[in-house]
Amino acid sequence: MSTISRRAFVNTSATLAAAPAFLSAQASGSKVNLGWVGFGNRGGRHVKTMMKVAKDDAHIKAVCDAFAPRLAKAKDDVATAQGSSPDTYDDYYKMLGDKSIDAVVIMTPEHLHRDMAIAALEAGKHVYCEKPLTHTIEEGYDILAAVKKSGKKFQVGTQRRSALLYQKAKEIYESGVLGEVHYARAFWYRNSPDTFPAWRYKIPGDSTPDNTDYEKFLGTAAKTDFNKQRYFQWRLYWDYSGGISTDLLVHQTDAIHMITGRTHCKSVMCNGGIHCWPHDDREVPDTVTAGFEYPDNFHLNYSAMFRNSHYSFGEQLLGSEGTMEIMGLRDLYVYPEKYRGAPEDVPARPEIHISSRKDLGQGNPTNAHLKNFIDAIKGTAELNCPAQTGHEAAVTGHLATMSYRKDTKVFWDQENQRYYFG
Repeated sequence: MSTISRRAFVNTSATLAAAPAFLSAQASGSKVNLGWVGFGNRGGRHVKTMMKVAKDDAHIKAVCDAFAPRLAKAKDDVATAQGSSPDTYDDYYKMLGDKSIDAVVIMTPEHLHRDMAIAALEAGKHVYCEKPLTHTIEEGYDILAAVKKSGKKFQVGTQRRSALLYQKAKEIYESGVLGEVHYARAFWYRNSPDTFPAWRYKIPGDSTPDNTDYEKFLGTAAKTDFNKQRYFQWRLYWDYSGGISTDLLVHQTDAIHMITGRTHCKSVMCNGGIHCWPHDDREVPDTVTAGFEYPDNFHLNYSAMFRNSHYSFGEQLLGSEGTMEIMGLRDLYVYPEKYRGAPEDVPARPEIHISSRKDLGQGNPTNAHLKNFIDAIKGTAELNCPAQTGHEAAVTGHLATMSYRKDTKVFWDQENQRYYFG
């Protein structure tokens, strides 16, 4: 492809943006009854998103949380937004006994995902599960088998799969305008002050052993005495989290997979450490760099740290004829290569800039991702991130975590679905 224009990759945006609304208008049948578990930072925010984007197609039938004050607030928030009060549960497995619930949304710590997801599938519910899909690679096999057996819809919350901006990125990549692409970069940089270190979420002052069901939070994790830091700041501890690799990295390796059509790496080496807050009791690193080798001569460099936000977050694909970068889920840029000796038509190509909001009419893709789940249940859309895709993204995160913790290279055998250390 010798020429490319910005207009060529924007002119279908109106159709793409209108598709979800069209599908919703064509949907038939009653609303999807949802049970929602987990009302922390993300769950508490996006239950409101769901009620907004799927107002005509979904109903929050029940809410569940193991922290009583948060459960009470969730009930009030839902009742206010949708005009009817949901049932409340402090036990997720009891909530699954409600036969009127069609689907569940799981927004809990990652170490609880497998058991909750499988129980929901066995109870005949469709499932939306936040990323990462699992806490270990092996748990992914269990979920995939349960999904296959159940025949239910299963969406994983890696929301770039529902982003129109990344669909455009995929179109541009597949057009060939970047030339040969052997290298990609992805990064996520934040700046957290010492007064509010990364992932040290605020601990509610009214939390006590009486209103905080610590045993339900632990699940099958190692038993410990009641610990507010572990309960409310769980991302910092290996028993419940893979840290950067499973919270941030999986979003971006999945984005590269989506754009390039890849599904798996063949090896990864990850290192870093607790450099920003070495006197904190956190176990997961606050700084990492990982190098992923893929089949077909492709390399992905990943980095993250929490004491500088200048570059924010994004993904870049570096080709022999052009560079593409997607920044902050908002903007996509393409820059033609202008090296000495480049064929005349390459540097002559125009630069491209596509704004997700301005050109495609889309803000945060989580909105579309949640709506896509409801549309899939109603039979008017295909899932954008089914369990298999979510598992493939999770594998990259788990491999990076294992490499970091073992301080050695990890290899992935795709044919036999197994890993080994180098």
